[in-house]
Amino acid sequence: MQVTETVSEGLKREFQVVVPAADIAAKANDRLVGLKSQVRINGFRPGKVPVEHLKRIYGRAAMAEAIEGAVREANAKIVTDRGLKLAREPSVTMPKEEGAIEQMIAGKSDLSYTVAIEILPKIELADFKGLTLEKQVAPVSDGEVDAAVNELAERNKPFSPKDGAAASGDRLTVSFKGMIDGAPFEGGSGDDVAVLIGSGSFIPEFEEQLTGIKVGETRTVNVTFPQNYPAANLADKPAVFEVVAKTIETPGTVTIDDAFAKSLGLESLAKLKDMIKERIGQEHGLISRQRLKRMLLDKLDELHKFALPPTMIEDEYANVWKAVTDELQAQNRTFADEGTTEEKAKEEYRAIAERRVRLGLVLAEIGERNNIKVSDEELTRAVVEQSRRFPGKEQEVWDHYRKDPNALASLRAPIYEDKVVDFVLELAKVTEKTVSRDELYKGDQETKAT
Repeated sequence: MQVTETVSEGLKREFQVVVPAADIAAKANDRLVGLKSQVRINGFRPGKVPVEHLKRIYGRAAMAEAIEGAVREANAKIVTDRGLKLAREPSVTMPKEEGAIEQMIAGKSDLSYTVAIEILPKIELADFKGLTLEKQVAPVSDGEVDAAVNELAERNKPFSPKDGAAASGDRLTVSFKGMIDGAPFEGGSGDDVAVLIGSGSFIPEFEEQLTGIKVGETRTVNVTFPQNYPAANLADKPAVFEVVAKTIETPGTVTIDDAFAKSLGLESLAKLKDMIKERIGQEHGLISRQRLKRMLLDKLDELHKFALPPTMIEDEYANVWKAVTDELQAQNRTFADEGTTEEKAKEEYRAIAERRVRLGLVLAEIGERNNIKVSDEELTRAVVEQSRRFPGKEQEVWDHYRKDPNALASLRAPIYEDKVVDFVLELAKVTEKTVSRDELYKGDQETKAT
């Protein structure tokens, strides 16, 4: 085999490869010999078919297989011999001259082709022991616990039948039929639907127009679906609902004491507060972790500058851009509604794609050098957790992940990323700063915005 490097520009390599026709013929002949014991041909005993006879029947297919195998082997040898890491699968170009491929398959000419390769860059990792990071932590205040208990009491307050007109805070049971331009629409009707007036659970104006309604009364409610309504076909459209009130209930009060805690399955009010404090603490910890991770990724992005594989950037940008445009379309919004232009948005999201590719390569390099892996046990736990999100369909979800390598990879990736992040955080100097809940969560919103 003869290999000649013809292009070496940045992360792009190109090679001209020539494999002698005799080598291809030998591979094809080996394939035909292997067929002797597999094929059944009238007039010949099993395993006794002459190779020349097989060649007349299967020779072209055997040569095609031999060429395909030779290309795979040659490309793998190029990568291995030069110690290259591929950013994408090699791109093979066969000769375009008329009859050239036929000549190769017929064994009348050498196998000659061009292979283009895009490689991963060599990454010089920073000294992570020199990293300094500040982790924001927010203690759980008594006020937060009390507010959560009051909210819980609000959600569990009793309701009792009410005579007379409905008012804000009352809970109704209604049936309704909606029309747009005089015609019913999908999802526009319902029976025995609970409506809590003033909760904002329904589209604007729907609840407030039911104020004053009485049991058995039918009322016409005129509303306009919000511009960002999830069902794009209904967004910004006016609708008319005929609503019938079946029951009206008024809220009672809840005394927050041990009896209330016991009604929720807890021993006492103190135990309830302890449970809520622990839950809020876990929520704070999650936000604190997310912020610290974002700070670390910012540092890694800042410290590692290297050429990025163009194809990886284009693929990531295509995925990001599709997600953005699909979301805008679903919400029936434009870039102007977002306060930008399509051109500026493309520039912004291309930068995001480049950041993701760079960080992905850095994290992969850290993981590879330090032998960080996702164990089968960790992956199994992730599949189990996903299955539990779909009660009644656990086996279906389990089978989906077990049968689809791409789906399984989507679970492995975040686990691997977190393990690499934890590894770097162990090396870095991390100090803690106590902040208020508002400050911690304000930072979280800013993080999401960027």
